[in-house]
Amino acid sequence: MTINIKRMTKPYVKQTIKNEVGYIEFFHPAHNSLPGDILAKLAQTITDAGTNSLIKVIVLKSGGDRTFCAGASFKELININDAESGKVFFSGFANVINAMRKCPKFIIGRIQGKTVGGGVGLAASTDYCLASKFAAIKLSELNIGIGPFVVGPAIERKIGLSAMSQIAIDANSFYPPEWAKQKGLFTHICNNTEALDELVKTTAEHLCTYNTEAMLEMKKVFWKGTDDWDNLLAERAKTSGRLVLSEFTKEKLKGFK
Repeated sequence: MTINIKRMTKPYVKQTIKNEVGYIEFFHPAHNSLPGDILAKLAQTITDAGTNSLIKVIVLKSGGDRTFCAGASFKELININDAESGKVFFSGFANVINAMRKCPKFIIGRIQGKTVGGGVGLAASTDYCLASKFAAIKLSELNIGIGPFVVGPAIERKIGLSAMSQIAIDANSFYPPEWAKQKGLFTHICNNTEALDELVKTTAEHLCTYNTEAMLEMKKVFWKGTDDWDNLLAERAKTSGRLVLSEFTKEKLKGFK
């Protein structure tokens, strides 16, 4: 057990392939929050998996048991001092979402625990999302004076404007996975991580028996109407990059030092 704890102190993005399924896993010791370098590696790994002939289906997962993703790295947010740096940071989330959108293969989400902000955006950008009963979700951005601008389109696409606006405005609250399933974000909720892993494996490997060309054409259908997202998400990143410099947000972020 001590060896495992030591091993999981450094951030990483890694990929393993088993039975034609590409498992992409990210990790950060701060509750799987995502700094810019991890976001860049994640986007590139997803893009590369999309062109890897050994992979038919992709699974997106995170390391650890407690949190799927805590969203943006507060350590990096605190150190943003100009609008261009802010845009570059938030573009990291845009690049991951666009990589998932453009990927020609189905991406299954494995959401084992709580997910916040940008993490909800990642879950919403998967094509088929499986979760555990611990996978509560929250959009906390308004609490620090920003807003879920970059991830908003992905979340709205999955659960609708009404549900997205509800959790964006109610920025203090975690919403239970049952709510997320009812709104269409999650497809199944498992009682524990073991059951989740088994369902993810079974689902992914079964999809590998399907016609890859048919899955590609279906993915195009699922993402129809998002061709402008390269520009849209870049503009949203610019908005977030400007707001993170506000006195309101700077004061809020001081509490996280």
